[in-house]
Amino acid sequence: MRAVLSKAPGGPETLVVEEVSDPTPKKGEVIIEVKAVGINYPDTLIIEDRYQFRPERPFAPGAEIAGVVEAIGEGVKGVHKGDRVIAVPGWGGLVERIAVPAATVIPIPKEMDFETAAALIMTYGTSYYALKDRAKLQPGETLLVLGAAGGVGAAAVELGKAMGARVVAAASTNEKVEFALELGADNGLIYPSGPMDKAARKELSGELKLATGRDGADVVYDAVGGDYAEPALRAMDWCGRYLVVGFPAGIPSLPLNLTLLKSVAVIGVFWGAAVMRDPAAHAANMADLMTLWSEGKIRPRVSRTFPLHRAHEAIQALGDRSAMGKIVVTVEP
Repeated sequence: MRAVLSKAPGGPETLVVEEVSDPTPKKGEVIIEVKAVGINYPDTLIIEDRYQFRPERPFAPGAEIAGVVEAIGEGVKGVHKGDRVIAVPGWGGLVERIAVPAATVIPIPKEMDFETAAALIMTYGTSYYALKDRAKLQPGETLLVLGAAGGVGAAAVELGKAMGARVVAAASTNEKVEFALELGADNGLIYPSGPMDKAARKELSGELKLATGRDGADVVYDAVGGDYAEPALRAMDWCGRYLVVGFPAGIPSLPLNLTLLKSVAVIGVFWGAAVMRDPAAHAANMADLMTLWSEGKIRPRVSRTFPLHRAHEAIQALGDRSAMGKIVVTVEP
């Protein structure tokens, strides 16, 4: 079978497509014929050895997949050959077939196509865990989303609206803000690209306060980091919750005196670890997401698709922060 492999640390250009042996199911595993692979920001990090996990090389990136169960291992119950399923292996998904623990697969609703299924779990799972379990977002609160047109940011916009919040979307271009407004955001803000000096950060903080309202944001969803973090923190309301989600603009240094003055809680969001630590809570959240999808309250936007042999282009498109919504790699026999 074909596999997209990382054989040495580096960018997307270092990935190679090679023939490898087909997997066989071990006890408790199933083999999935992969139909679509969701591309996520961790895919850009893991191939450069900059992610929390460092798998042994050679390995295939690709953290979430959708496909059809092709074979069943010993002792597997409740999963059958021919089932349409989603799985989140963490890596290894950019292949034609993959072995995963049967207990981790999630059935796909019959109305959902494979591209949508592959775009659902990681971004919406991360954002739902962040907003529901970590921030405990309440109806009527104001949610500020940084990076509102990216995968997790777009999911946060939709989920924030579904949870009854007033959502302010911030992004780097007018096109991206317009995209977030189409997702349901109540207000939008264009922030500058690149590093900002002290005066620019102060100006951005003022603009964020205007956009979020007199009292500021109750919850900040920060999927950007860098120089955008401090202005967003300054634009928060009393007892706000600041969600640390990602750092494509760099790891920020926050002035902790601001958290004291505003009684703000800074909250880390590590969805992957949370899934492993509390599988029951993860399963409940996934059930909620499937219900929200069936009710039409969330709709993953797949902006671009690439075939398997061009997976490096998909990861590059995500890494340069030009993508809106989700990028998916499709796998044809």
